[in-house]
Parts: sequence; structure tokens; C-alpha cells
Amino acid sequence: MAAPRRIHTQNAPAAIGPYSQAVVHGDVVYTAGQIALDPISGALLGAGDAAAECEQVLKNLTAVLAAAGTSFEHALRCEVYLLDLADYAAVNEVYARHMGTAAPARVAIQAAALPRGARVEIACVAAIP
Repeated sequence: MAAPRRIHTQNAPAAIGPYSQAVVHGDVVYTAGQIALDPISGALLGAGDAAAECEQVLKNLTAVLAAAGTSFEHALRCEVYLLDLADYAAVNEVYARHMGTAAPARVAIQAAALPRGARVEIACVAAIP
């Protein structure tokens, strides 16, 4: 089997630590968690508004998945981390709109804190067609 391939795209925020935006192994891509950072400025967009943050998070994930050669249509599993589970319904509405009929397996967890004071972080595992 081929060595893992690291994914980097300018269309998503650069990693804020010692990790890759995503790693491809075989026909599967494993993304890092994305928060609502602007890819250009690095600023947290929609800060304090979970739905607005989720919009940017999913835009960032879309860019990372595209760089790996896939999309949410091929998503297998997503992990959703929320600062407050009270934001679940608002985030779920945005998430559903972006996922369409893909409906990957998913876990949603309330976290004590997220990087840069974010309210939402999402990671994805997807097949590469």
C-alpha cells in the first residue's frame, strides 16, 4: 500500500499546530478538525454564533475534501464538537443543508473548550471515488 499523502490547500486555514489539514491513505481521506477560521486572515469568523461558525467550518472542510479529490457526497463519518450542546439544533440545520442526502455516520460531543475560542469544530472521514 502507498504511503500516506498529506493534504494542504490554500483554500482552507493552515494548520495551527503540528498536523496536516488531512491525510489520504488508500482511498480514504481523514481530515483534521476544522474551526471557523478564515483561510486568508486566520481570524475566527462568526465568533459566538454557532450557526455562522458552522457555515465557515463546512466551507473549510469542503475545500480540504476537494483538495483530496472528494466531497461530502462521499463522507463516511463526521465528528462534531460543540462548546455547548444547546447549539445542537442550530448547527444541525446548517450541517444538514451542506450534507444534503449524504447522511454520513456522525458523533456529536460537547467539549470543555475548542481551539481559538471556537464554538464548533468538525472532522470528516470520506472515501475518494
